Amino acid sequence: MKILKDILYKVALTEVVGPTDIAIEGVHFDSRNVIPGSLFIAVKGGRSDGHQFIDSCIEHGAIAIVCEHIPAETKAGITYLCVKNSAEAMGIIASNFYNQPSEKLKLVGVTGTNGKTTTATLLFKLFRELGYKAGLISTVRNQINDREIVSAYTTPDALEINRLLAQMVAEGCSHCFMEVSSHAIVQHRISGLKFTGAIFTNITHDHLDFHQTFDAYIKAKKKFFDDLPSSAFALINKDDPHGAVMLQNTKATKKTFALKSAADFTCRIMENGLQGLVLTINGKEVWTKLIGAFNAYNLLGIYAAAILLGEEREEVLKIISGLGAVEGRFQYLKAPNGITGVVDYAHTPDALENVLNTLREIRSANEKIITVVGCGGNRDKTKRPIMAAIACEKSDKVILTSDNPRSEEPEAIIADMEKGVSPSARARALTVTDRREAIRTACHLAQKGDIILLAGKGHEKYQEIKGVKYPFDDMEILADNLKNLQS
Repeated sequence: MKILKDILYKVALTEVVGPTDIAIEGVHFDSRNVIPGSLFIAVKGGRSDGHQFIDSCIEHGAIAIVCEHIPAETKAGITYLCVKNSAEAMGIIASNFYNQPSEKLKLVGVTGTNGKTTTATLLFKLFRELGYKAGLISTVRNQINDREIVSAYTTPDALEINRLLAQMVAEGCSHCFMEVSSHAIVQHRISGLKFTGAIFTNITHDHLDFHQTFDAYIKAKKKFFDDLPSSAFALINKDDPHGAVMLQNTKATKKTFALKSAADFTCRIMENGLQGLVLTINGKEVWTKLIGAFNAYNLLGIYAAAILLGEEREEVLKIISGLGAVEGRFQYLKAPNGITGVVDYAHTPDALENVLNTLREIRSANEKIITVVGCGGNRDKTKRPIMAAIACEKSDKVILTSDNPRSEEPEAIIADMEKGVSPSARARALTVTDRREAIRTACHLAQKGDIILLAGKGHEKYQEIKGVKYPFDDMEILADNLKNLQS
């Protein structure tokens, strides 16, 4: 229970109708969760407007309403609080309701098109190995020390974030590492949070279905850095052409990492193969289990963040050498007949190209790369032909298939992808709409020593079709098919 006026601290109110010295039992923006004594926050969303449910919430016991316009007819005994942006106000209210948990631990946010999950997860694992109690908020899972909580979104809503952070504080966590998506930034899901640091991995073609333009996408990422306090650090990948933009207006301490240019934290790749990477990080050589140049960036980023958080260099490097791959991120298995299977979340053109370039670098002369790739439905359509073109350019054989069709027809998605298949590549490209059958086909096409890449779904354990999520695990299906080749 909280007093309303206390949880309104720092909220910019434009109008107040009713008392603010009342007790609040809970805060909700989903009308279905309202209970007696609640504060309901009416948020305008993409699919619905919370203002439409104000009367219903009052009927279910809400005693205070945050809204962007006071209803024409107010109800006696109800407090109405008008703000310019309900979503932004919700973040501040959530932080107050849960006693500002982000101020009671070191919260580090990771943003970028690719590498968010790997960077956040490896930082979490690193600090657990360093002996800290820590939390993780990521695409794959939310985690408090050794307890895992299934995650539905890259970044949960503001109430859920603060609830999780409060749990972390209650369980003694000193650090939390969190993915910060561009959607979350624009939708104010991180409003009210105090970050100790922010990491920018890279920015490439993605989410234009939401942001409309690449410039708007860049500005969304930049806002995260613009809002950092002077006490925080802002760490960016200097090799990314848009990295410097993130630092233009930030008040935070500016730091850089790079493989190709001078930076505060630098790295050279000495060896890159299926056995792992040998890196020289700021002059110190370290062997790691991870594979590929993109993971060299990820490892350098977590090393830099750990140093900025005050950790000892030698201990950090020692633990980095033992860190394994994140689920669904260049996760591979070796079949007895010598076929290598790789599962990766690569669902953007840049990510797919990075994975395929890595496979081309680590193979010897004769192994063929067979790529199974699809694109998600109800998402950025402009990247579909680009993904197919990259797959065809970098692979010996390509199977275009379904990813998560969602409400779109799989054949229509694949038809968009086929526009990127050049005439010279058509003989190497197949279309198999059913993803399970596409994986089976790839396994039967593969010969000893070949590499099969399943791109796009990574850690996901489902396939979404017409609003229904069916069990589907790329790694499990791949392993079963490779095993069946032996029998």
